[in-house]
Amino acid sequence: MTIQSVHPGRRGRWRPWLFALPALAVYVVFLVYPAVSSLWFSFTDWDGLSPAYNVVGLDNYARMFSDPVVLTAAKNNLIWSLVTIVFPVTMGLALAMALNGKVRGKPVLRLIFYAPGVLPLVSIASIWGWLYNPQYGAINSFLSLIGLDGLAQPWLGQDSTALWAVMVPAVWLRTGFPMLLYLAALQGIPSELYEAARVDGASRWHQFWHVTMPSLRSAHYIVLALSLIDSFKVFDMVYAMTYGGPGTATQVMGTWMYANVFQYYQAGYGTAIAVVITIVAIAVGIPYVLSQTRERAA
Repeated sequence: MTIQSVHPGRRGRWRPWLFALPALAVYVVFLVYPAVSSLWFSFTDWDGLSPAYNVVGLDNYARMFSDPVVLTAAKNNLIWSLVTIVFPVTMGLALAMALNGKVRGKPVLRLIFYAPGVLPLVSIASIWGWLYNPQYGAINSFLSLIGLDGLAQPWLGQDSTALWAVMVPAVWLRTGFPMLLYLAALQGIPSELYEAARVDGASRWHQFWHVTMPSLRSAHYIVLALSLIDSFKVFDMVYAMTYGGPGTATQVMGTWMYANVFQYYQAGYGTAIAVVITIVAIAVGIPYVLSQTRERAA
């Protein structure tokens, strides 16, 4: 075998790109082109149907600052992100810690807790919509059964409870994913670390804070970054359960973007909202990417 055959010349260097060309073409056509088009239409007054449009510069972005629904949606997005990150991550870590020990029926319990994550989201929204039904829903019926009729509410039909009611199935749905990641990370922690901590007299609580939590640093990055990105682009759960209502009580940036593009025929303004959502998601994901790059370079 000659050196030339092992190290291809300049003519052979383009061959890997030839094999990657179909995937690159699909990526450009279905991801890059729509993204660039959306960015362009965010600077126009296009209605989404007619071929004519006018370039309005940054007017759509400036309009967001005076749009009260955008302010409500942004506030709801922040509340949604906080609740649907803190509770699923905390509960996922607690479940992973519990299932990492000697528990009977461990595989079945893992399946039960992760199962909501693989169910179709529309099915979950429909199930919880029935549970919340003010006339024949299981939640109000149960409250009446135990004598707490006064707590029965039209959970999805009033401003004070609608957003929180939608977040409950979202928390239930999202707990399984961090549980699995933490469970995999916990099984990778060397038992010698715990033995050394016990020899030094560390309690279970100290072992958790000084051995377990630092060893889960990579899992923390993955779980928090993905959960945060997922929270900012929330759309389907809210739309399937309340359509953003009642009024604007459960409106988030994703549903308000959809309403402008497909209901109010203000595609230019709607795509400007979509661009902002994308920028926020990218900004949130950058610390995670940088942390992973540093770890691999180390």
